[in-house]
Amino acid sequence: MQYLVVLEEGARSFGAYVPDLPGCIAAGESKDEVLTLIRQAIEFHIEGLKENGQPITPPSSSSEVVDVEAA
Repeated sequence: MQYLVVLEEGARSFGAYVPDLPGCIAAGESKDEVLTLIRQAIEFHIEGLKENGQPITPPSSSSEVVDVEAA
């Protein structure tokens, strides 16, 4: 499965979350680190859903980059 991951760069770290898996988040010092951690978080999240007998939310989010003119 492929889930959309949103990355956010902060002043000193990076954050990541998965819109289709509420509560599935990660933070790291670099983009590479946060991508590694969010992959692990997704796997852990899905394992938890399975163990609790809950349905696994299928990927449904998508993204687009939109150009706008700056004022």
